[in-house]
Amino acid sequence: MELFEEHPRPVAGIRVGIGGWTFAPWRDNFYPKGLVQRRELEYASRRLTAIEVNGTYYGAQKPATYAKWAAETPEGFVFSAKAPMRIMQSRSLEKTGPQIEDFLGGIAALGDRLGPIVWQFDANQKIQRERFTAFLSLLPDEIDGRPLRHVLDVRDPDFVDADYVALARKHNMATVFTDSDEHPSFADVTADFVYARLMRSRSDVPTGYTPSELSTWAQRAHEWAKGGLPSALPTLSKDAAPKRARDVFVFFISAAKERNPAAAMALIERL
Repeated sequence: MELFEEHPRPVAGIRVGIGGWTFAPWRDNFYPKGLVQRRELEYASRRLTAIEVNGTYYGAQKPATYAKWAAETPEGFVFSAKAPMRIMQSRSLEKTGPQIEDFLGGIAALGDRLGPIVWQFDANQKIQRERFTAFLSLLPDEIDGRPLRHVLDVRDPDFVDADYVALARKHNMATVFTDSDEHPSFADVTADFVYARLMRSRSDVPTGYTPSELSTWAQRAHEWAKGGLPSALPTLSKDAAPKRARDVFVFFISAAKERNPAAAMALIERL
């Protein structure tokens, strides 16, 4: 089965995708009937412009696996990936340098398909600011000569404040904007790119989000890309980031997961 050489390209530096590519219900409403599972990434990467890998949060893959993923995807496509939770859950964040180096050294096998690295700290995890600050200094700016982009996803509401925003800006690291009531939701721009997770898709809407909602998110994505900040979104800091063009990553994650591929493709059409 030919899986179409034509594929969407990022528009104005905006990439749109979903979380992962293996989910049984997608075989009924996204993947073609009869498509073998081993070709699902090949197909998904020709309908989307990015995929966020969640599996690496539970355990890193071998470099050969990352290289295989890269080979199955078209030029211009990128993966974002969650770092292994054993790093973020360490009681001594400031001492995790070797683990960080090991993970990044392996995932570098994605080559030019490597996008942002997400460092997720769960809501039940209390973070000590001094150790967290030291941890950020361990995250390298590049790997194998390729620039790295880091995304901070801190879900402890007591830690997320204007000082956290300022710290992220100091290190040019993005903070996740989350369209959800389940996690801290703020849209302060803290890096030279924007990272958004849209988590309100509904089962009774074929495209997860309504056409009107998708048009709104397309407008917001373009505004981010031009260096602006959508006025309707909440912020934590009174200080605005410098206005400059930025790459934007938008992922439809969780919620009515079976609808997320349709939501992503519909947003790409609107862009």
